[in-house]
Order: sequence, then structure tokens, then C-alpha cells
Amino acid sequence: MQPLVKVLIFAIDIYWWIVILAVVFSWLYAFNIVNSRNQLVDTISNFLYRATEPLFARIRRFLPNLGGIDIAPILVILGLYLIREYLIYLFRFVP
Repeated sequence: MQPLVKVLIFAIDIYWWIVILAVVFSWLYAFNIVNSRNQLVDTISNFLYRATEPLFARIRRFLPNLGGIDIAPILVILGLYLIREYLIYLFRFVP
């Protein structure tokens, strides 16, 4: 059971970094720092959007309209952290 939990924690860590990269990339894209016509930039943007938007959209349905502020990524990161710590706590005492 412990190897499965370690794989789950590793997957949570990878998705945590994907969320962070999506947020940073969206800022770079919004401030026109990256060239949006570059094929590599478009591929990275498309991957990050497809990897994070399904979860962000579900969370945004329950959030009030805060104007231009999107707190969905913060809530996703917080949720991932809580799940990760719960898994570590739960299986720390299993031999």
C-alpha cells in the first residue's frame, strides 16, 4: 500500500507544479512577455490550459465574481496540499 501512496503523492506534486506553471505562464501571456505566435509557446500554453482548466472551471462555478482576480488556482493548490498532507499523515502509521 505504501508504494501506491508514494505514487499518489508524486502525482500530486507534479500537478502542483503544473498549476504553478500555468499561473506564471498566464501572467507572461497576459503582459505580452512571451510571443503568442510562437509554436512552442502555443504548445506549452495549450498543454497547461488543458491540464488545469477542467479543475479550475469546476471551482470557478462556486466562487463569487471578484472582477479580474482569479482565486481558483490558489484553492487548487491549497486542496492539493491538504490531500498530500492527509495521505502522509494517514499512512505514516501503517507499517
